[in-house]
Amino acid sequence: MPKKPTFTDAELILKLYDLRREAEIRKARDWWAAEFWPENADDFMKIAMAMGTKENNWLRQVGGYWDMTASLVVHGVLNEALFLEPAFSSEMFLVFAKIHPFLKELREKLQSPHMLANIEKVVKNTKTGRDRLKFMQERLALGRKMMKEAAAKAG
Repeated sequence: MPKKPTFTDAELILKLYDLRREAEIRKARDWWAAEFWPENADDFMKIAMAMGTKENNWLRQVGGYWDMTASLVVHGVLNEALFLEPAFSSEMFLVFAKIHPFLKELREKLQSPHMLANIEKVVKNTKTGRDRLKFMQERLALGRKMMKEAAAKAG
């Protein structure tokens, strides 16, 4: 049975949440949520190889933030159930769901076999995580469909 969340877990969650409020990471998070909709590994690679651009910085900043926070769970520093609360980690699921379909290909192309491995472990470790990934994938599919329909109407 998992350990019960502690006051220290709560303090760490609040600190991690506070870090997400920094101005540049807010821009990066907004970009991931609203503008970055990769359809395949090549879409991701265009940004990953565009060193020095704000989008490349944002790609790495948000991915790195969530992989770092997930590592705290993987290594037992932070309570998994508390971390998986939607109020805190929904954005991590959004990020992971956007690239999950082609993550294996990205790892090969970038020669980075552990890319976002901590996120993957946390997401896939529990039924809760797997269910939330599925939910987010369905939500993203609906969002893509709506964007395509809107573009077709406008065009």
